[in-house]
Amino acid sequence: MTLRNVTLKQLRALQAAVSAGSVAGAAQRLHVTPPAVSLQLKTLEENAGISLIERSLDGLRPTPAGTVLLDAIRQIEGVFKACELSLAEMKGMASGSVRVGVVSTAKYFAPKALAAFIREHPEIDLRLQVGNRGETIIALENYDLDFAIMGRPPDRFEVERSIIGPHPHILICPPDHPLAGRRNLRPADLSHETFLMREKGSGTRILTEKLIARMDIEPRIGMEISSNETIKQAVMAGLGIALISAHTAAWELRDGRLGLLPLKDLPIMRQWYVVRRKEKRLMPAAEALWEFMAAQGAGFLPRMTGLLG
Repeated sequence: MTLRNVTLKQLRALQAAVSAGSVAGAAQRLHVTPPAVSLQLKTLEENAGISLIERSLDGLRPTPAGTVLLDAIRQIEGVFKACELSLAEMKGMASGSVRVGVVSTAKYFAPKALAAFIREHPEIDLRLQVGNRGETIIALENYDLDFAIMGRPPDRFEVERSIIGPHPHILICPPDHPLAGRRNLRPADLSHETFLMREKGSGTRILTEKLIARMDIEPRIGMEISSNETIKQAVMAGLGIALISAHTAAWELRDGRLGLLPLKDLPIMRQWYVVRRKEKRLMPAAEALWEFMAAQGAGFLPRMTGLLG
């Protein structure tokens, strides 16, 4: 077995076949014929000395060995992207670009911080991708981002992280809710409430499930909602209560459009982070923005003084 003769064409054929789920689909993506893809896959498996893909009811999928090579091609493509940026900067073709991912909950402060950075460095090309936690993790894993701004770093691959600032989570309710602001609130008092939930995989959803388990209650589980804005509107309308990032609800709490359920163990305090894959080498522009967010990002977090009880 030797990988010395493995080519980018072979690795990209594997990547395309797994992504498309078929040889024919891979051929369309690569603009070649299906026999050409099959030949590349066959040669790659011969070089690797082990089976890399297998057929399932859903189409082609990687074996454990294939998964290792897929991760390798993602790293290789990431190195090429970084190399292109470095060469462009050396040639004077660009002053640098940064690809930043922001989880949807962070959109209440991250754009202001990024805008402040760009005002200081207008020559930098900033490309912003806003998505849920799952989408952001996939983009990080695939080296599609230089780094991400998120609440809970992924654990399925190694990362570098730096703390931006505190990230409290609170239980919100309609302002006229009978338990709103009540002192000495107990978990049992919430046992008959309806909890509105974020989508599966959301960091807030995970925290909510952990909170319910810790309170040892079995409340009604209401609608599953993929937007913080919609959750707030649903709570205001009286459809239930929800655990939510305090930073997403600061204005509504201040204006009296939302109420607070001051449970003893709340707020749940987490952190905001800038996160990148450990193997990811940042170019000067991305490094500058990383350092800016780590050093000054906390100054853009919504002020919670007097709102959390």
